[in-house]
Amino acid sequence: MSSSDRSPVRRLALVAGLLLAVTAMAGCTVRPLYGDVTTSATGPQGAASAKLALVEIAPARDRVGQEVRNHLIFLMAGGKGQPANPAYRMQLSTSVRDARATSVNTRRVNLEPTAGIVTVRGSYVLTDAASGERISAGTRAVQAPYDLPIQEFAALRSVRNAEDRAARELAELLRLVVAQELEKATSTAEARPAATSPEEVEDIWRREDAEEPLLQ
Repeated sequence: MSSSDRSPVRRLALVAGLLLAVTAMAGCTVRPLYGDVTTSATGPQGAASAKLALVEIAPARDRVGQEVRNHLIFLMAGGKGQPANPAYRMQLSTSVRDARATSVNTRRVNLEPTAGIVTVRGSYVLTDAASGERISAGTRAVQAPYDLPIQEFAALRSVRNAEDRAARELAELLRLVVAQELEKATSTAEARPAATSPEEVEDIWRREDAEEPLLQ
C-alpha cells in the first residue's frame, strides 16, 4: 500500500481520536463539595445549601465582625439575605490582631517596619432555633499580610484592606465548617430512632449500650 493510500486511513483515525477525546471531556463535570447536581446558576438548591440558608446570624459588634457576617450571610443564603423563619441560629464573635516588626532606631538610620500580618479570629456557636440545643461551636483564624507604606493614610488603608481580605476568607471557612456540622448533625439525627417521651429516649440509649461490643 502506497503512502497516498494510507493517508485517508490516518485522517479517519485522527478524526476518531478527536471525537473520543471530546466525548471524554464532555463527561467530566465539576460539583461543589457540599451540594448536589441540582445546583443551578440562579442559586444553590442542594440539601446542604438549603440547610445553610436557614441559619440566622446574630448582629456583629465591630467593623471586621460585620464584614465577616455580611459575607457569611451572602455565602449561606446565595445572596437572598437572612431567613424569615430560621431553623438554626449562629452567634459570632471576632477579634483582630495586627503584628508588625519592631522599629529600630540608631544614630544613622531609622529602620521602620515595612510589612505586617493581620490575624482575624472568629468564634461561633451554632444552635437549634426551636430547642436552643447547641449543635456545634469552634474557633477559626485567618491571616492576611500587607505592606506598610510610609504615608500614614496609605498605611491605614493597607491595614484595612488586609482586614477585609481576612474577613472574606474567614467567612468562606466558617461556611464550610457550618455545612459540615449541619450535615453531621442531620446524619446523627436520622440514624437515631425517633422517641416521643423521656422513657423511650432512655430505652433507646440502653439498647444501644447493650448492643455495643465490649473491648477486650
